Amino acid sequence: MNQAPPLGWIGIIRLGFVQTALGSIVVLTTSTINRVMVVELALAAAIPGALVAWHYALQFLRPRWGYGADTGGRRTPWILFGIATLGIGGTGAALAVAVTAANFWAGMALAVVAFTFVGIGVGASGTNLLALLATRVDPARRAPAATIVWMMMIAGFVVTTIVASKFLDPFSMTRLVAVSGSVAVLAFAVSCLALWGIEPSRAPHAQTNQVATSARDGGAFRAALSEVWNEPQSRRFTIFVFVSMLAYSMQDLILEPFAGFAFGLNPAQSTKLAGHQHLGVFMGMALVAIAAHPRIGFGSLRSWTIGGCLASAVALLGLVLAGLFAPNFPLTATVIALGFANGAFAVAAIGTMMALAGAGRANSEGMRMGLWGAAQAIAFGAGGFVGAAAADLIRTVVLEPADAFTVVFAAEAILFIAAAVLGARAIADPAQLPKRPFVEPDIPRAVKSEPVY
Repeated sequence: MNQAPPLGWIGIIRLGFVQTALGSIVVLTTSTINRVMVVELALAAAIPGALVAWHYALQFLRPRWGYGADTGGRRTPWILFGIATLGIGGTGAALAVAVTAANFWAGMALAVVAFTFVGIGVGASGTNLLALLATRVDPARRAPAATIVWMMMIAGFVVTTIVASKFLDPFSMTRLVAVSGSVAVLAFAVSCLALWGIEPSRAPHAQTNQVATSARDGGAFRAALSEVWNEPQSRRFTIFVFVSMLAYSMQDLILEPFAGFAFGLNPAQSTKLAGHQHLGVFMGMALVAIAAHPRIGFGSLRSWTIGGCLASAVALLGLVLAGLFAPNFPLTATVIALGFANGAFAVAAIGTMMALAGAGRANSEGMRMGLWGAAQAIAFGAGGFVGAAAADLIRTVVLEPADAFTVVFAAEAILFIAAAVLGARAIADPAQLPKRPFVEPDIPRAVKSEPVY
């Protein structure tokens, strides 16, 4: 058995570049292509919405991708497999839009295939990237590491949209496909460079065949999944992640419409309001990254996770009051507070996830991260739809449209309180967890060789 040293700050930033690459492909697929379908092709908004929902639904495969790396012994091949698959899916989605302009059904068939690739790619790369962080980052650096990686992903969103917008003007379907393909190739190249040498090497036979080997081992996968699910902490934390992320995402699609109905904000003003929310998210993430570091010692990841849930509930109740007392209520300050609480909760939860991934049976970090990632992604995908659908349904029985949104905000607050209660039971204090070093897992003798450093 061989031990790999913890990643330093440079190593963490390198993995952040992989997350940036992942985000750069995803943002074009879920925003730009969505807009082209609705505006340029005049399709119903439900069509790209269904495609995005399908990519979220495929996240139930995340435990499979994590298990594959657990048994294969290395995570970088799975991350690169995911980025490559995601890139093919993103380029295919742009091509599907171009085909749809000429032939609707052929374009839709290609779009379904493309978004299938997107869902598989996001799951395989995202799960194993987090699992690699969980196993290779020193416990004292987990909160800052989670913040760095997530901020770099958001930076990928911003940079890609700014640069792509310049190359898409003047717009054409050919340009859309070319830009999407270029982003995919660049993202894969950046990922390869970022991951180069970050894990111990193995014999080429072991590296190239681990995907096929794990894919055939269906019975062992089911047994491993059952074992992880039967761990009380793992099961409780899965439920906590689902409930908290459902609460986190329910306001995504209704905050700006609420601002329009209750406060009369125009589209430009409501977009600015969303920017203030993202500013709050950054501030909350940064605070936890600094405060949870042992040298500062202001609260553990567990306390920040639970506290972030409770603070989010308070901020959502502030939005309820905003609806009741509009327009004489400090909406911008309330939205910044919501973003701050959400950011603190999110980065603390991710750091806690990384800490708890190694707290059970050895060499199951990928399986646990996959299980929690699946719960997070499915809840996130469902949350936006549930929040919007609930608001639409309630609007049919209330006199003022804004009242429907305040009911949904109140329901979100209750969910966050429930999540805090679940978290108090589900989350062991990471500071009390055994500090188990990264250990090379057992590989079948036929394909195992000494690692080369």
